[in-house]
Order: sequence, then structure tokens, then C-alpha cells
Amino acid sequence: MHRVLVLNATYEPLSIVSVQRAIVLLLKEKAEMVESAEERLHAAYASLPVPLVIRLVYYVRIPRPIMLAPSRRSVMARDNFTCQYCGATPGRAVLTLDHVLPRSRGGQTSWDNVVTACRPCNVRKGNRTPEEAMMLLRHQPARPNYLAFLLLSGSGAREVWGKYAFAE
Repeated sequence: MHRVLVLNATYEPLSIVSVQRAIVLLLKEKAEMVESAEERLHAAYASLPVPLVIRLVYYVRIPRPIMLAPSRRSVMARDNFTCQYCGATPGRAVLTLDHVLPRSRGGQTSWDNVVTACRPCNVRKGNRTPEEAMMLLRHQPARPNYLAFLLLSGSGAREVWGKYAFAE
């Protein structure tokens, strides 16, 4: 069964619900459809597109901040399992974590200092900064939006959801 991303009125991800729950929210006019699939749901007197993303018409307050520590899995999910130096996607087994400012030089294990790197790039960079190694980062590391990150880093995330999850 499909899952549907629910956005707040401000287009922030709130939750993931079943298609049935999304249809109920749409029919009660508590939400509006943002993205839909080509498939359709058929009833006796109606036919509706299958929702992929819906947006609530009212704002739901989200308690902040909830901290999430950077772990190997979470950093790789944030970086979409892609080397941040060369752009390769060799698979989890070949990927490593790299400290932008090496720990031996006082770099901390924080969201702003850890990126995903393939083994060859990590070895090539070594105990240097990216500037010293003449290796540019594809994306500057940053703390992800906690709720969106938790919702969308799990299995079953759809490509269409990405533009709502990691928009800055």
C-alpha cells in the first residue's frame, strides 16, 4: 500500500500516513493535494488520483528543538549515500565518514564537520582539510531538519518527497 507525506501549512514535513487517511483528510477539506500519482482510486460515483503529498490547510505547531546526534547511518542518509568529494555512490560497504577538519587538528564529530566519503577519496584527503588536499565538497555539511530527516531517511521514502524534506 502507498504511503503519503503530510506537510504542514508551511510546507514542512509532519508525518507519513496511509492513502486511506490522506483521502479522509482531503475529503474533509482539512488538507489539499500537492502531488499525486498517475494511478486513480475508484469509488461508486467518484474517481480520485492517488495522493503522494498532501498539505494541511491549518498550521500545526511542532515542538523544537529535538537534537539528533550524528551517527554513521544518519550522516550517510543525510548525504544520500554519496561521496561528498567525487559524487560516487558505491554502496554503504565502501563508504566511510570523513571529518572535514581532521580530529587530530581539533575537529569534532558534529553535523557541520562530518561528511560521507568513498574510501579512495578519504585516503587521498588523509589528515588534511579539503582546501589543503585540493578537494572541493559538493555540499556544505549541516544539521538536517530533524523531523524531515527521521521521516524520510527510513525505508519507503519516495523521490518526490525529497524536495519537501531537505529544502533550505
